[in-house]
Amino acid sequence: MEIPEPVTAAETGQGFIYGRITIDGGDTYEGRLRWGGDEEAFWSHHFNGRKEGNPWVAHLAAEQLTERRPVEVFGVEVAQRDREINFSRPFMARFGDIARIEATGARDLRVVLKSGTVVDLDRMESDDFGDGVRVWDAKRGVVDLAERQIRSIELLKEPAGAASPTSLFGTVRTRGGQDFTGFVQWDRKECVGPDELEGNTSDARLRIRFDSIRSIARHPQDGSLVTLIDGREIALSGTRKVGRGNRGVYVDNQRYGRVLIEWDDFDRIDFTDGGLGRSYDDFPPGRPLTGMVTTHTGRRLSGRLVYDLDESETIETLDAPSQSVNYTIPFGLIASITVPSSKTAGAQTIGVTLHSGESLQLERAGDLSDANGGMLILDAEPEGSEYVAWAEVARVDFDRAPASDSPNALEGSSN
Repeated sequence: MEIPEPVTAAETGQGFIYGRITIDGGDTYEGRLRWGGDEEAFWSHHFNGRKEGNPWVAHLAAEQLTERRPVEVFGVEVAQRDREINFSRPFMARFGDIARIEATGARDLRVVLKSGTVVDLDRMESDDFGDGVRVWDAKRGVVDLAERQIRSIELLKEPAGAASPTSLFGTVRTRGGQDFTGFVQWDRKECVGPDELEGNTSDARLRIRFDSIRSIARHPQDGSLVTLIDGREIALSGTRKVGRGNRGVYVDNQRYGRVLIEWDDFDRIDFTDGGLGRSYDDFPPGRPLTGMVTTHTGRRLSGRLVYDLDESETIETLDAPSQSVNYTIPFGLIASITVPSSKTAGAQTIGVTLHSGESLQLERAGDLSDANGGMLILDAEPEGSEYVAWAEVARVDFDRAPASDSPNALEGSSN
């Protein structure tokens, strides 16, 4: 089957991750970067790992480090046992928020954020780093560097006018009728025009470049109906990319930061020209979270906030689902979180209000689950620094960051 000519490459590198990699021995490679060779490519994509330890635990009293849990036999409580609370936390940051990544030992990795905050990670649980990096070096060409070769990665402002592929931008509609517009990652991975969608027709296996595709819609027979830019329709099935095994579609969205639409809730995506992505300079350094915590007993504590005994900067995110859509919302966008008592009838959701005025009802899962590590209020007024367990939190109000620090200026996306 003849596939139409793809869209030509954009003559700008804006939006794409750019940096300088130093390998063991001292050689350096500089250029556009893509993690794992064909995965994360944009400043708005996330770098993931797991933190070594939790420095905020030092602010807790000994009795706050354990919880009493029931011991049940055949569904009947026969005793209670004290158990140490697990305050270990994953790490996630947009590449645009990172200044440097360093391999500091065989099992250690260090991430320095633009704000100057230093986060030490367990190298063995940092999959994004473990997958290696591909670099488009102006002198050496395209080079794949394995994890064990890399000593450090310095992230840099991308030079103007550098050639790069087209980015994938469009509107994703859910089966529930919601629309999310922005730069996308199909199957949590494909995000540029040359990436390919693979599937079977009735008589052949096809690999179709995404920049030849106008839209993809759910097909009733566990597959996808692909419409090409010339109007032809192709029904694809038989691979994970176009059916039930698909891991969902990420959308970098102006209103919420980033959302993941699970395959079970995916209806269709229509690709359009999204223009330029956010450049490295469009990601301001994070600021400390500040605001007020109100408890169910009416106490109010104001100061610097550490949410879930983990997130402490405006660039960090609240992660929670709602009806097969997983929201990853920078705290800089959030005005308040209202937490009904778990004993309240119909309290299966928690209200999150954005500075834009929009309100969401998110499920008690992820960062809103009962496993939340609670709120640490540093230099609290009027009673000094204090820790409030999540079960005691009724509401959190966040101070608004200066307009120049707004994390939602996603070029081209509006929904």
